[in-house]
Amino acid sequence: MESILKLQRDAFTAARPEAISLRKDRIKRAIALLVDNGEELCQAMNEDFGNRSRDMSMMTDIASSVNFGKYCLKNIDKWSRPEKRGVTFPLGLLGAKAEVRFEPKGVIGIMSPWNFPVQLSFSPLMQVLAAGNRAIIKPSEFTEATSAMMAELVAKYFAQEEVAVVTGSPEVAQAFSNMQFDHLVFTGSTATGRRVMEAAGRNLVPVTLELGGKSPVVLGRSADLEKAGERIAMGKMMNAGQICLAPDYMIVPEENEDAAVAAVQLGVHNQYPTLLENDDYASVVTDRHFDRLQDMVADARAKGADVIEVNPGDEDFSSTNSRKMPLTILRNVNDDMLAMQEEIFGPVLPVKTYKHVAEAVDYINQNDRPLGLYYFGADSNEREQVLTKTISGGVTVNDVIFHIAMDDLPFGGVGPSGIGSYHGPEGFKEFSHTRSVYSQPKIDVAKLGGFKPPYGKASKKAIAMQVKK
Repeated sequence: MESILKLQRDAFTAARPEAISLRKDRIKRAIALLVDNGEELCQAMNEDFGNRSRDMSMMTDIASSVNFGKYCLKNIDKWSRPEKRGVTFPLGLLGAKAEVRFEPKGVIGIMSPWNFPVQLSFSPLMQVLAAGNRAIIKPSEFTEATSAMMAELVAKYFAQEEVAVVTGSPEVAQAFSNMQFDHLVFTGSTATGRRVMEAAGRNLVPVTLELGGKSPVVLGRSADLEKAGERIAMGKMMNAGQICLAPDYMIVPEENEDAAVAAVQLGVHNQYPTLLENDDYASVVTDRHFDRLQDMVADARAKGADVIEVNPGDEDFSSTNSRKMPLTILRNVNDDMLAMQEEIFGPVLPVKTYKHVAEAVDYINQNDRPLGLYYFGADSNEREQVLTKTISGGVTVNDVIFHIAMDDLPFGGVGPSGIGSYHGPEGFKEFSHTRSVYSQPKIDVAKLGGFKPPYGKASKKAIAMQVKK
């Protein structure tokens, strides 16, 4: 890994300044890699999960990354232009100029997770390349087949000094996070994100951390419950809930709890009439992750929660090793339960109630700031109360998750749910060095402004002008 880093940094330094056309060419090759090999990558993801819908993988991992690459191609010329900035009066009148240039940082490390292994490798890569950088990707060891295929394909479409993939164990990932990158992108859990940031901090490597947390769904009293239930069910069961932005828990008006739960159940029945042999419904990725979810439900039941398994086909899950788990709704939950303490990352949905929406706002604010926040309702005043009195990474109104699909919106968290963002023009700036350039006019500005010793009347006059109210 260190030799690849040196190779890329040397190539980056020797090639400066690179034409924008070279950046575009790299993005086009990344797009071609995905288009040419999308089916094979989907098959690899299906192998890694045990079952993962080909169509879902094409939409979430392949098509989304391709479209984001096209978005970057469309905007790269605009993003790359220097921005003129103002200069202190009266220097502009004397010919002084100031601008900001967006320059590549160098070599960017990308640590991607297992839940969307292609998208969360290639989406940041598109913007890393748009900003003119080289990249080394370390994908997850949990999706071994997909990681191996990405390594093989990247080596086919890119020279090693442009983009490389390294695979391996958690020990490899730890060594990766200790490397002297010019920037490091990590997507994963908050706990691992802390360790990655600590490792990067020893080398003063700037980081973008895309983490997670407990993204709440607030149902207002004006919400269309049937539509809300359908959309919450879709977001909670896509990829079997193994999504950093999946709705983590619902908080609903107490008089609407029965109806809200029934609406989610109806949404599951409409979309997944069966689960065990249904290719549309993903398996939990490993036995360890599956056991963790089962333990979470058992913990909630033992501490007084009402457990509702949404099993439309009345199937027997006890006699299968497919790691498929029906959506499990938890009512009567409290904060002593693991399901209300940890990000769930699976098909388990706790439900809390409120008398007044301010209680929902207070509950959200008492906990870590989430990566996503979802509000359902037609009451604009209530919506703004929820949005303006809470802080989250992003928001989708009257649906879940969709804000990440908007390429022009920045995607990122706050505090425990993340640091920094990519997507949108903000992502281009995230992976760029914002370099200030000031051009001094011919006149001796320091002397004119009284900055040059020996200090005297000109100095006092300059000070007096600047400190007056």
